[in-house]
Amino acid sequence: MAAPFGIVFVADFLSAAMVVITAIIGVVSVFYAMADLKQKPSYGLFHSLIHVLLAGVYGAFLTGDIFNLYVWFEVMLIASFGLMVLDANRQQVDGAVKYVMLNFISTLMFLLAIGLLYGATGTLSLADLHSKAADIAPQTKVLLAALFLFGFAVKSALFPLFAWLPASYHTLPSGVVALFAALLTKVGIYALMRVFTLVFPLVDSGWQPLMIWVAALTMLTGVLGAASQYNVKKILSFHIISQIGYMVMGLALYTPLALAGAIFYIVHHIIVKANLFLIGGLVERKHQTSELSELGGMYKATPLLAFLFLVPAFSLAGFPPLSGFWGKFLVIKDSLQNEYYMLAAVALFVGLLTIFSMTKIWSEVFWKAKPSKQNVETSGEKLCKKPEPCTTHPLLC
Repeated sequence: MAAPFGIVFVADFLSAAMVVITAIIGVVSVFYAMADLKQKPSYGLFHSLIHVLLAGVYGAFLTGDIFNLYVWFEVMLIASFGLMVLDANRQQVDGAVKYVMLNFISTLMFLLAIGLLYGATGTLSLADLHSKAADIAPQTKVLLAALFLFGFAVKSALFPLFAWLPASYHTLPSGVVALFAALLTKVGIYALMRVFTLVFPLVDSGWQPLMIWVAALTMLTGVLGAASQYNVKKILSFHIISQIGYMVMGLALYTPLALAGAIFYIVHHIIVKANLFLIGGLVERKHQTSELSELGGMYKATPLLAFLFLVPAFSLAGFPPLSGFWGKFLVIKDSLQNEYYMLAAVALFVGLLTIFSMTKIWSEVFWKAKPSKQNVETSGEKLCKKPEPCTTHPLLC
């Protein structure tokens, strides 16, 4: 049945590119996970869930119907929760519960927005909504835009709704977290771009000033969180949040140049972030830990792995001529042209702190000598040692 009554799939250049890059990352993650998970009893279930997750991602990128987008988000949520609790320990279950609860709230807001949108327009086809949404009453349009913004902000890990991501990602097996880091938040950003360009143009929705603030605060909180961590997976998890800020920055500026930069940055980040998590997983597998204080000597032991880390790390930080530089260059250039000087300053500052975090991982994991077992144990004893009782005046204790 034809739109607006039928549920359609549409492939334009953007959605086709996203499907292709998803397929590549999916294949790499599946083969990588075979080494991590093959000995576990749930290995067969892992393959079932990973393909359900990929189906959800493909469906979200290709759908031309906003209710169908909700369905594919639910498929992704169920599959991702299942992957989080496969042979899970207490820490993984705790992170998975936080992930599901926040995404459940997001789903409720998304479904409420869909119902109100259908009531106001009588259609859920994105192509049909492009023309019919203009006839919605202004107050209703602002409310609908706010509901969609909230729903997708949780799924994209935007400020201040990102708590689920650093609480859950670092607990997962490397093959799984690489796929999650590359794809899940990007589906949320993709949905934001579709809705706030096709249905509710951002400049007309009334939420553009808020989006600019959200972009800046997402970049800042993510990179500051990364700078404070001393675990490879935790650093990389927080950097997902900060890099999402650049993509939202492109959408918030809402010019052809900025949107092109945001789309380019999405593709760049999928590849780079998956690479960094996979390399971090190799380091963890070799040393049985991701704590920086217990790592070292990897450059001498595996110089090729050190080089493979250095390239995506420099790209994430925005070193020219790597891909990360061009994505950041486009959105920062556009912010300067449109006189958003503070936003451009935040983006540049975040880039500097990203260099700091990547350099910290490089120096601790690859460059310094591997600490001896005795030094690690001594360090642990110092951390656990109880303070001596105070014998001076209580105010000085």
